[in-house]
Amino acid sequence: MASTTAPAGRPPADALARFHPLIRAWFEDECGTPTDIQARSWPRIAAGEHLLATAPTGSGKTLAAFLWAINAFATGAWQPGATRVLYVSPLKALGTDIRANLLAPIAALSARFEAAGEAFPALRAQTRTGDTGASERQRLLRRPPELLITTPESLNLMLTSAR
Repeated sequence: MASTTAPAGRPPADALARFHPLIRAWFEDECGTPTDIQARSWPRIAAGEHLLATAPTGSGKTLAAFLWAINAFATGAWQPGATRVLYVSPLKALGTDIRANLLAPIAALSARFEAAGEAFPALRAQTRTGDTGASERQRLLRRPPELLITTPESLNLMLTSAR
């Protein structure tokens, strides 16, 4: 697993080069230029590396994690219908992270693709925490979302339970 930390070295010249043009344009319109951690992470993620990215709060780590995944679905590199992304986050940050860095970009990108006359996949993102009820846990098993967000504790339960 590669590790990327924010301060060392110079970021790649054009970290957005491999993104779908509509996703690149959305990012530039909404965010401007990539943060250092995003510029360092995206080329490695695009190369298929597993990555542990560490940087201060507010540096763009969560969007770095999600945007390449959204791009992979949008370009057809990944097919919907199964969980392709597992994002583990502490419970305290979970709700804000998901709204700001996953649900809002998916909605905005879906609208942008539709306006351009291009197809955008129907992506389901769901959370699994200790508060997730039994019926919702069963639904996650029957119809897994493309993007599953969970806490370390819930991940442990999912990995060690019989089902």
